[in-house]
Amino acid sequence: MSILNMTLVVNMYVFCLLASFSQAATVLPLVINTWPFQKATEKAWDTLQSGASVLDAVEKGCALCETEQCDGSVGYGGSPDERGETTLDAMVMNGDTMQVGAVADLKRIKNAIGVARAVMEHTRHTFLVGESASIFAENMGFLAEDLTTHSSLAMHTKWLNESCQPNFWEGVSPDPSKSCGPYKPTSVQQRWRKQIINIHNHDTIGMIVINKTGHVAAGTSTNGAKHKIPGRVGDSPIAGAGAYADSTVGGAAATGDGDVMMRFLPSYQAVEYMSSGIDPTTACRKVIDRIKKYYPGFFGAVICANTTGGYGAACNRVSGFDQFHFMVYNSAVNRPLQLAVDCI
Repeated sequence: MSILNMTLVVNMYVFCLLASFSQAATVLPLVINTWPFQKATEKAWDTLQSGASVLDAVEKGCALCETEQCDGSVGYGGSPDERGETTLDAMVMNGDTMQVGAVADLKRIKNAIGVARAVMEHTRHTFLVGESASIFAENMGFLAEDLTTHSSLAMHTKWLNESCQPNFWEGVSPDPSKSCGPYKPTSVQQRWRKQIINIHNHDTIGMIVINKTGHVAAGTSTNGAKHKIPGRVGDSPIAGAGAYADSTVGGAAATGDGDVMMRFLPSYQAVEYMSSGIDPTTACRKVIDRIKKYYPGFFGAVICANTTGGYGAACNRVSGFDQFHFMVYNSAVNRPLQLAVDCI
């Protein structure tokens, strides 16, 4: 047998082995995150293996994506809003205590998930937003920096030069499909406008970490949708929408069109399904089916994991998006693996 064929056989065996764990015996610890952000997966795993907590692992994993600007959709210098400014959203959840820390529309601070954890650990609040969140972060010792880069400036300039297309306005005048505004409300019925949040526009890192004793944490970080209306907050920093953790059950995280997905609290719903004994893959699929009933063309995916180390994922099939790739790292193979699930 050639080396190539042997490699294919081994990879197929590993894939089948991992797939079987979603239904089989306990395989912990486990790190699972959305998209092929391997370095983030490795960072979370290494943090956990060093003896740190699941919260530490989630924070360090997502923070690495913020630093490395994963896919341009996490961290500084990506997804400028209508004014050309990059703002960040993040959240972290402790599945033992059900505590949550979250920030949205965060300006000047690169380490959004670190600020989210500071909200959880140094206040009695859950969610801080906008300029006040940025001031809180500075008071907590986070460095204030410019989140704009040459790349984000160029992206914004190109958008302006193309009559601000695409954008998120509707029911306004002048016609938002042809103009940059400013806009005013209108009663004139406008034609349906093409969905603009898709695989090329918006990805979030959502991560679930479960240690060997079943403690669960989850977190997210994103710079939101490109060319969003300033002040827009998607699903990522909202507990139960972007991510959810419960150490008696497991965790889930979502990615995609947050304006649609947040209406269904998919991460919370997936964990609730698992709490009734439904396996992670089926829980993810049921969540996607529920959203699909109302928004058949929505872009989105969900990852799910339970406290026995079972995991799964599901996505909605739309044009240009028929498979969802995600990362898994557990003790069974002791290395990060990129897996893919066919969308439904």
